[in-house]
Amino acid sequence: MNNSNLSDTSRSIIDAGIVIIAGMILGIACFDIIRPFILPIAWGAIIAIALYPLFNKLKTSLGGKGGLAAAILTIIGISALVIPTVTFSTSAIDAIGSVGEQLKEGTLDVPPPSEKVKEWPLIGEKTYAAWQKAATNIEGFASQYSEQIKNTFSAMLGAAASFGGVILQFVFSMIITAIFWTNAEACNRGCQIFFSRLMGDKSDEILKNSVATVRSVGAGILGIAFTQAILAGIGLVVAGIPAAGIWVLLVLIVAIVQLPPILILGPIAAYYFSVADTTPAVIFLIYSFLVSMSDAFLKPLLLGRGTDIPMLVILMGAIGGMIMSGIIGLFTGAVILALGYQVMLMWLNTRQTKPQESAEE
Repeated sequence: MNNSNLSDTSRSIIDAGIVIIAGMILGIACFDIIRPFILPIAWGAIIAIALYPLFNKLKTSLGGKGGLAAAILTIIGISALVIPTVTFSTSAIDAIGSVGEQLKEGTLDVPPPSEKVKEWPLIGEKTYAAWQKAATNIEGFASQYSEQIKNTFSAMLGAAASFGGVILQFVFSMIITAIFWTNAEACNRGCQIFFSRLMGDKSDEILKNSVATVRSVGAGILGIAFTQAILAGIGLVVAGIPAAGIWVLLVLIVAIVQLPPILILGPIAAYYFSVADTTPAVIFLIYSFLVSMSDAFLKPLLLGRGTDIPMLVILMGAIGGMIMSGIIGLFTGAVILALGYQVMLMWLNTRQTKPQESAEE
């Protein structure tokens, strides 16, 4: 009898082990298959949640035609990113390629630096000396700094060319967004079931706060950063600043981590004073300040009430996401880490209140 019970127990353990191993193998295989789609799906879900109020209003104005509303917003969203991205990428690649060819042939005409360059803090003297050498002896300058120039041009060309992949990912994400919008009720029910199994009685509150967090960071912080980057790009293109696409990307990164874009546009304005007449240089400087301060009236429009997320969380999410997944990760990383931070706080608060409630009873 004991041997029989022991045999049954061993058999149950072996069966359970086989089931667990088979489940792990199947789970790993499924994860490997869907891994290339995780980032676009995450980005599509973020856009869908952040812009759902706009989609709902458009759907209502179109008489409840959700498919048509989703198609219109998808086309607008793709155009809003693809057109500026292609423009800035082409501008950057053309400018870098042209400068590279002229530098190789020794025909690059570098204007002499202004004496004001020496007054730049920390780097003024060295920048003036290197700039002066480039203006008077471009071949000697290219020979002396050949390795640094080669690495810089390679990195800039790679960054500009990578925008092509970003565009494809964004187009795919917008298509996924349209699918989420047209199946909003089913997606909402699925999220409610998932959060109910995960969080129990607090699932509705946590789901509501999670949606608020995504909208706050997605439509607020990222929307403001994207708007400032586009405005900065327009000014850079009009001013004829070389490699405008690269500077737009830097402005975008700085704006996402909630720092003023003037950190990027300020040095460019100082450079523009050295190569342009005073009037256009002053206009560009004023425009740069306006772009940098535009978040003062953009935040009430896009951010709303939302939720407060520490800047460090946004910074870590944006930079970590970009390191892990490129430009798209710059957006998704900030939102996902902010959401994880908010859910963790809600979970901790839930765990803290339970012992207190039991003590009161």
